[in-house]
Amino acid sequence: MILCLDVGSTWTKGALLSPTGELVATAQHPTTQGEVLDGIDALGASLGPYDEILACSSAGGGLRLAVVGQERVVSAEAGYRVALSAGARVVFVSAGPVDVRALRDSRPDLVLLVGGTDGGDESVLLDNARRLAKVAMPIVLAGNASAQEEALDILSGRKVEATANVLPDVGELNPDPARRAIRSAFLQHVIGGKGLSRGPRFRNLVRAVTPDAVLAGVSRLAAQDREGAVVVVDVGGATTDVYSAVSTVDSEGLERTVALPPDRRTVEGDLGMRWSAPGVVAEALAERLITDATELEGEARKRAEDVAWIPDEPSVDLKLASLAAILAVRRHLRLVDDQLGPQGAGLLVLSGGVFRHAPSVAVVEEALRADPVLRPILRTARVTVDENYVLAPAGLLAETGRTEVADGLLGSHFPV
Repeated sequence: MILCLDVGSTWTKGALLSPTGELVATAQHPTTQGEVLDGIDALGASLGPYDEILACSSAGGGLRLAVVGQERVVSAEAGYRVALSAGARVVFVSAGPVDVRALRDSRPDLVLLVGGTDGGDESVLLDNARRLAKVAMPIVLAGNASAQEEALDILSGRKVEATANVLPDVGELNPDPARRAIRSAFLQHVIGGKGLSRGPRFRNLVRAVTPDAVLAGVSRLAAQDREGAVVVVDVGGATTDVYSAVSTVDSEGLERTVALPPDRRTVEGDLGMRWSAPGVVAEALAERLITDATELEGEARKRAEDVAWIPDEPSVDLKLASLAAILAVRRHLRLVDDQLGPQGAGLLVLSGGVFRHAPSVAVVEEALRADPVLRPILRTARVTVDENYVLAPAGLLAETGRTEVADGLLGSHFPV
């Protein structure tokens, strides 16, 4: 039996799976402040017995990442896109000589240092390395290969992981090595440094940052023989995440691969149900999704000021969730352009507590389909809710090589 855990900042969610991917039981427990293992052990006791634990985590705010690049339009933007697709929340982006004080103020867990194409200008990258040598935080170095050795000498004594340049040539993006390095640094340095647990056990349990596990689950979902793209909208208290993947199945149905360009995951840090609720209203006004926000602004402030508050009636939360979903998917589509394919979305999955606990999401589905920007994309999409929160467990299974088990779990909840 396999116990899959998602350790969030507020709740730890668990799914007990059979060796073939059958969902045996689910439960959740408050993420214990100060020692997350207490909540994990309580959840394990309620769901057990089990033989193995696979865990992902976004506790402590997930992975807060700063991007330090050479220029805004090229290297900093490339680093930003890589960071988003690696499961990070980008809290700081710098182009040119980095302002170390501003960097510290953004409180990142990790710095992605990029800049210059291979064999190109080295001066900005090396200058930023000297500035970052004064900062005590882990660094992923993914810039000009010609400058890496000198940059590593400058950063000697710091926690640095060097990898291939994210932008080896003009117009050529190479995201995968930096993504892997970011994940590695997250597991080695960040999880243990958030003060979530004493000792190494929690750090050893966690295999991925939660958004990365979900993205792997979305990839497997799209790899099944589906019509159109798979789009997942996860509305949380502080952020709204959007994931998309396209299945590329040949005419004989013999090969299934999933195209996952760098922009396939986007994070909107100003759109959420609690901390970021005022941002939802402000953006909805700016994009003319609503014209009078007097009452909704007050409701949004109430939720931001008391993030633990649970209303007796869900209509306002569903309204905010509808607006957050529309805004987030619009932004996502601007980045992926036409990469959802000619059919648009075949499956739209709504994720997050606001959807799982609602008696019906019909009002949300109606709002999404009625939006003039989204209507062409969602015209044939089937809309469903990840009621048992299986995308992250499926991703954890897939990332550990058990793709058949992951496919069985997904197929039972999202039949083709």
